Amino acid sequence: MAVRRSFAVRLGLALAAAGLPQLAAAEATKPSPKQVAAVRACADKHKDDDIAEAERKCVFALVAEPCQSTPEGQSTIGMAECFRLETAIWDDLLNENYKRLRDGLDAQQAAKLRDMQRAWLASRDATCGFYDVRINGTMAIPAAAACLTRETARRALLLRAFGDM
Repeated sequence: MAVRRSFAVRLGLALAAAGLPQLAAAEATKPSPKQVAAVRACADKHKDDDIAEAERKCVFALVAEPCQSTPEGQSTIGMAECFRLETAIWDDLLNENYKRLRDGLDAQQAAKLRDMQRAWLASRDATCGFYDVRINGTMAIPAAAACLTRETARRALLLRAFGDM
């Protein structure tokens, strides 16, 4: 999604300004097929649970937390990269769920869905961007990245629930 790339660009610029060139290598990293399968399987397994329960079981526990237990995942940049890996998985699920939902709507409903999604993107970016303002330090980097993961996962789960109605 363009908004996610925009945030990644801003994050990359902030890291470069801080003298942290590791982001260039991190940007090339993609979730492994095993990580993707684990998140997808969890989301499928808990599709009938309420969103909070599915979130509790599927978000962070399968990708971000195990990643952060590695030596590479323990630095500030490494932590942010672990969240970014998981966000990429949830973003793909979000886009799939959005398209599936949209395809089942009439033109008026589809326009409302588009408007709702645009408003959510602005809200997500403002919310996650606030970590930098509030924390104003290096810990804002993984905190904002975790926020993006959590909010993207929640939205993917919500759009799936709407699509299953």
